[in-house]
Amino acid sequence: MSAYTQRFRVPAEHPCLPGHFPGEPLVPGVVMLEAVAEALRAWRGERLVRIAEAKFVAPLRPGEDAEVRLSDVAGRLRFEIRRGQELLARGMIEGAAP
Repeated sequence: MSAYTQRFRVPAEHPCLPGHFPGEPLVPGVVMLEAVAEALRAWRGERLVRIAEAKFVAPLRPGEDAEVRLSDVAGRLRFEIRRGQELLARGMIEGAAP
C-alpha cells in the first residue's frame, strides 16, 4: 500500500462561501473534492477523472486546517479528509494521466 497526505485550508474569503450558508459558513463538498484532486496531482501527476464514491460525515468550516489522505489499496485509490483525528469525508476516486 502506498499513501500520500496533503494539508489544506479554505480561507474565509473563498468565493464559494457567500450563500453557503449565511451566518454559518461551511466549505462545500465540491471544494473539499478539489483538495482531493490537487493532492492526486501532487502525488501522482494525475488528474481526477471519476469520483466513484464520496461520503461526507462532518462539516469543515472556513479557516480550519484539514488534510487529504490518499492511499492505493490493491489498485484502488481511496481518500479521506480529516481535521485532526476527526473524519470529515471518505471515498474512492479514479485518476488518469493528463
